[in-house]
Formats: sequence, C-alpha cells, structure tokens
Amino acid sequence: MSTMKSLIFFDGVCTLCNNSIDFIIRKDKKGRFLVGSLQDEYSKKILSKYDVQEDYLDSLVLLEKDEVYYRSTAALKIARHLSGLWPIFYPLILLPRFLRDPVYDWIGQNRYRWFGKKDSCRIPTPEEKEKFISPETYPLST
Repeated sequence: MSTMKSLIFFDGVCTLCNNSIDFIIRKDKKGRFLVGSLQDEYSKKILSKYDVQEDYLDSLVLLEKDEVYYRSTAALKIARHLSGLWPIFYPLILLPRFLRDPVYDWIGQNRYRWFGKKDSCRIPTPEEKEKFISPETYPLST
C-alpha cells in the first residue's frame, strides 16, 4: 500500500465504538492511525483485499503492515502506540486469545444495550477529516 499508516475500522453506529475512536484520535500523538467505519464503502473496498467479511461488525479491525487483527489483539496493538500509560497494557498480548477475547466479546455483545446506537455513521468534522480513511488520506494503488 502507498502509506505506512495503520488503519482502524470500527462500527460507525456504535456509541461505545465512536467514543473509543475519539479517544484514539486524541491519544494518537504521532499520527500513526487512520480510522474508518466498517459500514463505509471505501473501508469495505480496502478490506475486500483481505479476508474480512463485508458485513463484519463484531469488533474493531486493525490493518497493520498488511496484517489484519481483531478483538483484544487489535485493541492491545493500538494501545501500544497511544500516548500516556496505555502502552503498559501491551504485555497482556502474551496471554492466549482464549483468555483475552471473552471479555472483549462480552462487552461487544452488549455494547448497543449499554451504550446505545446511532441512527447513522458519524461524519468526521473538518478537523478530524485528515484522521479518517478516504481516497485522499489512503489512496489505493491501481
């Protein structure tokens, strides 16, 4: 791909997911990440090059160095690059996924009930536009 940015795809109508993306944008001091809704057509086009179901919404998806990560693995790999104390959680990656993912799944299965759901995906503000995946920020090679 034409850029070394890591891409984070999230459920664009999930309130918890949107709040998490706001947090990541604030804590991404080095500009490592671009974010995009899993429901967005351009995001789907990018993910179609990988083995990701088009209607996948079960967790955030991290695309980093042509590798796709899901659930707790994605969250920990993201936390590793955020400012503040968040990188201290990265050693949890040493725990097997069968121990880490059930907690992630439990929250994910209840996220709409606990945190709510929006009627439509968020639209980035003008200030956020450079942090969102688009043909301008992440051009696909032809």
